[in-house]
Amino acid sequence: MLRFMPVGDSMTIGSAGEHTWRYRMWQHLCRAYGGPFAIVGPRETLHDKAADAPLSYEYADPDFPAHARRHLAGWGEGWLHMAPLIRETVKRERADVLLVSLGLIDLGFYTDAEQTAENMRRFVTEARLANPRVRMVVLPVIPNVRAESDAEFATEVARFNELLAKAVADLDEPSSPLLLASVPESYDIHFDTYDGTHPNASGEHKLAGALADAMYQAWGLGEPYDAGT
Repeated sequence: MLRFMPVGDSMTIGSAGEHTWRYRMWQHLCRAYGGPFAIVGPRETLHDKAADAPLSYEYADPDFPAHARRHLAGWGEGWLHMAPLIRETVKRERADVLLVSLGLIDLGFYTDAEQTAENMRRFVTEARLANPRVRMVVLPVIPNVRAESDAEFATEVARFNELLAKAVADLDEPSSPLLLASVPESYDIHFDTYDGTHPNASGEHKLAGALADAMYQAWGLGEPYDAGT
């Protein structure tokens, strides 16, 4: 049984009242994956903006089962925060496939492009120390609304995405594949987010679809993503 673990920042944990791309991915796997699977991770809540803490269980679909809500994601957390956690988490959760969306918060508040790339490389190393056959699918950083008015930030995002692509190429191994997903060509922060950063329903589908399509195209896992079902 494959065990998938979503890893990410605020775009992955989501906030109260949202579906999240994790929910869309779970629906896709239920529909498209031909074998047993599990969604794993040490956390299951959404971020509660009023409390500024991950305390909410108010998913948009109350029938989203607790066992499928699992994740390793946090509001304001990035590669910097996840690299020290990932070895023990992969080991404890027995994760086989990591679905990773990180980097925006690092570049916005903590580290430059080079430092962020080094933390990404550390993350991969640590994950493999827990499971030498772990597979990882990584999303590039999607420039958010800040990048439209802050040229220096936009440059850091572009530079990190270049370094991320190089790191994926350098670190990919047959026994532990490392895969870079593509940002959907149609992704528009003015249409697919509710605030210029965080995905709305259409954005959730597109992020889940980017990860799902990458796994299908590279590994033959599942089938192409269909947002209409």
